[in-house]
Amino acid sequence: MHELSIAQSILNTALQEMASRQLPRISKIVVHVGALSGVVPEALQFGFDALKKQTPLEGTELSIEMIPVRGHCTDCGADFEVENFAFSCPQCQSGHIQMTRGDELNIAYLEVEEEPSASGATS
Repeated sequence: MHELSIAQSILNTALQEMASRQLPRISKIVVHVGALSGVVPEALQFGFDALKKQTPLEGTELSIEMIPVRGHCTDCGADFEVENFAFSCPQCQSGHIQMTRGDELNIAYLEVEEEPSASGATS
């Protein structure tokens, strides 16, 4: 289950960002997972939930956004979403395509909670 090591990397990266940027609390980590990445989203979620316990990220939500496979036909120039893993151009049926999306696996962004103002006074 390589998802556990991926979850550990996500956790480590978020903790490093918290420390280096002096972030008060990360409420959500959004991860982009391409359909061709080989990552099982449920296993990644399970691994992250298990690893975050008793860390500063214990209350952090992991949001996994699946990225579909997209291609570009080098014959006719069409850009398209690959459906049912049929790697041919839907416009001209050419097999000369380049994958443009779908194999990514990255942290897209972190949502950080703001610290309450130090003064607490309102005018």
